[in-house]
Amino acid sequence: MDDPVARDWRFLKVDQEGPTVVVRLHRPEARNALNTGLMVELTEFARAIRRRTDISTVILTGSDRYFSAGADLAAQGERRRPTLLETREAVMAGPDMCEAWEQVEAVTIAAIEGYCIGGGCALVAACDFRILGEGAYLRLPEVPLGINMSWRSIPRIHALVGPARAKQFVMFGEAVHAAEGLSWGFCEEVAPAGGALEAAQRWAAKVAALPPLPVRMTKEAVDALDKANHHAATFMDRDQYLLTRLSDDFREGVAAFFEKRPGKFSGD
Repeated sequence: MDDPVARDWRFLKVDQEGPTVVVRLHRPEARNALNTGLMVELTEFARAIRRRTDISTVILTGSDRYFSAGADLAAQGERRRPTLLETREAVMAGPDMCEAWEQVEAVTIAAIEGYCIGGGCALVAACDFRILGEGAYLRLPEVPLGINMSWRSIPRIHALVGPARAKQFVMFGEAVHAAEGLSWGFCEEVAPAGGALEAAQRWAAKVAALPPLPVRMTKEAVDALDKANHHAATFMDRDQYLLTRLSDDFREGVAAFFEKRPGKFSGD
């Protein structure tokens, strides 16, 4: 049977040492932007190791300079115009990826250096813990671009930082740097620059030293309590995304971004 840890992935680098698996995003030509291929591999990997009892911790990380530049808006699928039904299905790649990582029974730790943008933030919010290197930051550009924050991530962000901080983080599109993220509750530790992975490995060693059964029971119980109403809050967010992508404000937001000017929005 194919071992996902030993598989030669196109966009991932996977290593295992004892009960700890380290998964690196590896799409350097695009700063680890989340195209369909990378999202599919992340989803497949998480689903394949979901109930592996020989793995106690999975560390998810990027490069020493960036975690991810976010969703790859430049990536295109088929050349023909897809139907609305096909489009609605295609935009589930991000939510499915985040859900797959959320459902891994082992403890998941995101080790973040440099920038973590948009969909990268959604992905790390689906992990159990986050460790940022000094100088790292998180940012969501979606709302200033004229689209909603989707991927069913708002409840996860709300659970980490509370309602006011969640609104601030999602609405304004401003960078949240490591120290601020720690004070907000977005991350559990700030490591020296370049030291996020090493810190995550220390956390993994602590997990590996614990009895595995109550660790998994604790994760399952906390998640069940915390995420009980998540679906009710987000089941329409892909349709909201498809709607906002059709708006004049989205076109204006993208144009303003590339022209490096303030947007002029009309609500249309």
